Amino acid sequence: MFYWVVKAILGPVLAVLWQPRAEGVENVPRTGPAIMVSNHLSFSDHFFGPLPLPRKITFLAKAEYFTGTGPKGLISRLFFTGVGQIPIDRSGGKASEGALRTGLRVLKQGKLLGIYPEGTRSPDGRLYRGRTGVARLALESRAPVVPMAMINVDKIMPPGRTVPKLGIRPKVVFGEPLDFSRYYGMEKDPRVLRAVTDEIMYALLSLSGQEYVDRYAQSVKRELEQAAKEERKEQHADAKERKRVERAKRKAEKKALKEERKAARQAEKDERSEEATEAG
Repeated sequence: MFYWVVKAILGPVLAVLWQPRAEGVENVPRTGPAIMVSNHLSFSDHFFGPLPLPRKITFLAKAEYFTGTGPKGLISRLFFTGVGQIPIDRSGGKASEGALRTGLRVLKQGKLLGIYPEGTRSPDGRLYRGRTGVARLALESRAPVVPMAMINVDKIMPPGRTVPKLGIRPKVVFGEPLDFSRYYGMEKDPRVLRAVTDEIMYALLSLSGQEYVDRYAQSVKRELEQAAKEERKEQHADAKERKRVERAKRKAEKKALKEERKAARQAEKDERSEEATEAG
């Protein structure tokens, strides 16, 4: 119920402020289960993706949305819980298996399940390699897979930004359902899972027009964070070196001034001595 209340309130606001566009809505089944696979550009994907659909999408959301502290954490927890999003642990192993079972349960209930195959938001607007959990969901549930490409949302609310930008029109394109019936019963074959996942990512690539990177986004994020950390470290070291040089310069100037004053006093003393000698 809360989901529809939020959508009824936010829908008109989003429509007025950003005038979002949608294509291919007819490709989303009106009834029954379906896996809605999307690229992940921004936090606002959660709003603009489901907006044009008459059905609710239940997303598997990262657990961090439900565990934050302070006012911001409370608001996030209440919102994602209220709209029916399901927290998942992304640490791998048994946690990944639990997320899979949760997704299968949602599909068994005849709902639309939303999932981001990249596993995290794109760090730079490019499309990254998909994780094979989405393929296992597709093959075990035998539900249709509908690609959902988000466009321009990263310009509205890129990672790290809390206030959305105006003047940008987002777009969501729903592709035709993908059929993987030829792979049914082969969900334990890693090569099949990779083939299915790559086909899903290619469909998203075709709809979104993004540049594709055959690497996991999380790995690239770690590299970027490490590079930023090293840059900050270098900047800190440079700042310390500049301060050291400045201190040494001030010390040298102070010493030179002291020597200059000493020399001036000695010259004055010598001059007075000479004057006394001449007078005597």
